[in-house]
Amino acid sequence: MTDPADLTARLVRCPSVTPEEGGALRLLAEELAAAGFHCERIDRGGVSNLLARAGAKGAPRTFGFNGHTDVVPTGPEGEWTHPPFSGAEADGLIWGRGSVDMKSGVAAFAAAAMRVAKDLPEGGAILLAITGDEEGEAVDGTRALLDGMAARGEAMTVCLVGEPTSPDSFGQAMKIGRRGSMNALFTATGVQGHSAYPHRNRNPVPALAKLVDRLSTHRLDEGTEHFDPSNLEVTGFDTGNPATNVVPGACRAMVNLRFNDRHTGASLTEWLRKEAAAVAEETGIAIDLSASISGEAFLTPPGPLSDLVADAVEAETGRRPELSTSGGTSDARFVKDHCPVVEFGLVGRGMHEVDERVPVEDVRRLSAIYERILRAFFA
Repeated sequence: MTDPADLTARLVRCPSVTPEEGGALRLLAEELAAAGFHCERIDRGGVSNLLARAGAKGAPRTFGFNGHTDVVPTGPEGEWTHPPFSGAEADGLIWGRGSVDMKSGVAAFAAAAMRVAKDLPEGGAILLAITGDEEGEAVDGTRALLDGMAARGEAMTVCLVGEPTSPDSFGQAMKIGRRGSMNALFTATGVQGHSAYPHRNRNPVPALAKLVDRLSTHRLDEGTEHFDPSNLEVTGFDTGNPATNVVPGACRAMVNLRFNDRHTGASLTEWLRKEAAAVAEETGIAIDLSASISGEAFLTPPGPLSDLVADAVEAETGRRPELSTSGGTSDARFVKDHCPVVEFGLVGRGMHEVDERVPVEDVRRLSAIYERILRAFFA
C-alpha cells in the first residue's frame, strides 16, 4: 500500500512551481493507475490537470477530493535548511516547498482513495480532481476540471478539499465556507504642474487620500452567524512621482476586500463606485474604478457532510474540529457551484515560507481520517 508520507516526499521532489507541472501529476497518475484508477489529463491554457476515478463513471454516489500540486516559488534557496525540492525526511519532518501547501494533502487523500477503491460498493465511485494552477491565476485549473467533468458526464455528490485548515494544531478546524475576495484600483486624474503655482494645476492626491480614508474607516458589517466581519485593506497608494516640487497629474490606490455572505462582489463594487463618485463631485477630481472579483463568499451549511468529516476527525484525534470560514480563498470557491464542499487538512504553519515542513505522523493521520470518511460515506 502507498505510504502517504513517502508519496508526499516524492511529490515535493517534483519542482512544480506554477505553472510548471514538474512531474507531480505524472507521478500521481502512475500511482493511481497502478491501483486501478482511470486517469485522464484535462489540460487547458497551458495548465496541467488530472482527473482520476475509481468505480463506474456517473455513479450515483461519488465522493470527490480536490487539491493542487503546484507551489509558490522557493525564495532564497540558500536560506533553506534542506534544499526546497529535496523532500528530505529529518527529525520526523518532511522538508520542502509544498510539503504543507498542499502536496501532503494530495498524497494523503490519494493514498486513502487507493486503499478504499478495492472495497467500493455498487453505485459508488471516488473522483480525484487535482490541478496545477491553484497558486496562479486559477482560471484553467479546477474550473477546467469541473468543465471537463461536465462534458464527460462526471459529477461529484460531495467534495472535500484537502487544503491546510488548522491554524495551530492538527484537527483543530475545518472549513465550511470562505469569505469572498476582490481587488479594486482607483485612478484619480488631475493636472500636473509646479508646486509653487497651485492655480495652474489640480492636485489629485488629496482627493484620492480622502476617498481612501473614507473607505478604510467605514465598517462594512458586524459579521454573520458563520463569518467574521468583512474588512477592506488599503494595499497601495502611488503617484509615480520622484520630484518634490511637482504636483502629479494622476495617482492610484489599491484596496483588497474580504467579505462575508452579507455582500456580493457586485454590491461592493457598486458601493465603491458610489463613494468614488461622491468624492469626485466634492473635489472636482475625476476618479475611475477598476474592480476584479476573485471569489464570492459561500457557505456549506452545517449538516451531513460537515458531520461526516468532523466524526472522522474526532475518531482519529479525540477532538472535534471547529467549523470555520476564516482565511483566504481556495478552489472550494469553484467547487461549491458543483456540489456541497468542505475543507479539511493539516496545520497551515510554514506554508509559503522558507523551511516549509510537515510532520510525517500528521500526514499519515490525515490519510487515516480521509479513509475513515470514505468508508463512512459508502457504508
